[in-house]
Amino acid sequence: MAKDLFSVQSSLYAKYRPGYPADLIDHILDFTEGRDKAWDCATGNGQAAVLYADRFKSVYATDISEKQLNQATRLPNIFYSVSQAEKTVFPDNSFDLITVAQAYHWLDFEDFHKEATRVGKSGAVVAVWGYGLFQAEEHPRLNELIRQFYIDIVGPYWDPERKRVDESYRTVPFAFERLPVKDFWIRVEYDYDELIGYFHTWSSVQHYIRELNADPVARIAEAIRVIWGASQKKQEFSFPLFLLLGRIAK
Repeated sequence: MAKDLFSVQSSLYAKYRPGYPADLIDHILDFTEGRDKAWDCATGNGQAAVLYADRFKSVYATDISEKQLNQATRLPNIFYSVSQAEKTVFPDNSFDLITVAQAYHWLDFEDFHKEATRVGKSGAVVAVWGYGLFQAEEHPRLNELIRQFYIDIVGPYWDPERKRVDESYRTVPFAFERLPVKDFWIRVEYDYDELIGYFHTWSSVQHYIRELNADPVARIAEAIRVIWGASQKKQEFSFPLFLLLGRIAK
């Protein structure tokens, strides 16, 4: 069963988490034969579901966090509901596409495989992706500070599952018939406040706050401000994105 680590900061998650590139969705849909129903599992605030909703008649988006779902973008053909990833009420052979964005590492892999195989049609595509530690495009000093924060300050407060993200999902089970993948990047622009907001979406930051009753972001906020300089203009950041893509056979 997946952990609910993002209900507390659900509004921050919706505001500051990066979206996903259109070329990622295009690549996935190149292999997706049907366009009837899709399931976005562990949808959070629906960031992935909204990107391909116009390509399907219906998109069903589930999450264990009702607070996350309350932050989701509403579209007429997206149907949100609270549900575990590993046990749903969907009928057998329902979906042409099943996606899990930045959440697969929290799931029970074996049980999710069974459930996806049950509710997916024969030949349906399963797409699982995530993104790793981001970096500033033009600020080596800022990248050093981000890495120090990630490893030294909040590193001890990451859940063990985070290691799977650091390994770009190379070590996780994915027992579907593999399809070709390639590398993608998420590119965003943050101003200073948006960067600070993004840090506060991290589960490790929230663990730190709960355990120590202190905000770890405050330990680097002034140093970031100094690096940023007086202009306060937006800076470009990039996230390495990794994809597992497969097909259901039954």
